[in-house]
Amino acid sequence: MVGKKYVILPAIGVTIAAAVVGISLSTAGAPDKITSINTIEDAAKNVETKSKTSAASNTEEQKTEMQSKESVLALFSGGSPILGSHDAPITMIEFGDYQCLNCNRYFKNTEHIILQNYVETGRLNIIFIDFAFIGPDSMSAAQAAHCANDQGKYWEYHDETYSNWNGENTGWASIDNLKKFASNIGLDQKTFNQCLDGNRYAQKVKTNFGIGKQLGVSGTPTFFIIDSEGKAVKIVGAQPYSTFAQVLDSKL
Repeated sequence: MVGKKYVILPAIGVTIAAAVVGISLSTAGAPDKITSINTIEDAAKNVETKSKTSAASNTEEQKTEMQSKESVLALFSGGSPILGSHDAPITMIEFGDYQCLNCNRYFKNTEHIILQNYVETGRLNIIFIDFAFIGPDSMSAAQAAHCANDQGKYWEYHDETYSNWNGENTGWASIDNLKKFASNIGLDQKTFNQCLDGNRYAQKVKTNFGIGKQLGVSGTPTFFIIDSEGKAVKIVGAQPYSTFAQVLDSKL
């Protein structure tokens, strides 16, 4: 696994209306067809995030003009720290569930090549957003990653969790096992346990799920690749590296 460097995107509210080309792909990982939709507004209804608000009031609809990439990225400030250079011209948002089969397939087969060829070269950065929908352990695992972030090890915990994947709703992501993962990467166990047992990030995980729903995410993994003008391409499923490379190269 290549080294992961990241910075944290500041949390600010934003509305978005960026042009999108939707790539409709099967969950099994084989390309289905390429379709076009007018704007991210069609999927997101111009989501506007509000920091420090309840899940019921953290989004609202509003008409807006085209925003810069920096403004678009503010929508995703409740996700992971940015992986890669903040100055990279392209950002890839991944909506994922730690229990998801296809998310794990992407992690094992494709992510490391994207990191090597695009993130390590400063051309791409990545944000991971929880979309915890498979079962209760999905919610716990998502919270655990945010607890790890309190100690500066979000991405290390992300990798450790996926590296221990063992099916959907099979118990491998139990609270006890999530605590073991924290120990495996050298987190302060008492601090981590207090965070996880106290459900410190339950609301954040629920909010992230709501943002995904507003953007039309219905399964995982779902990716939004956003260029410097805020224009995006949507990729659904554990697609082969070539699919991502085609989109990324078209935006460079």
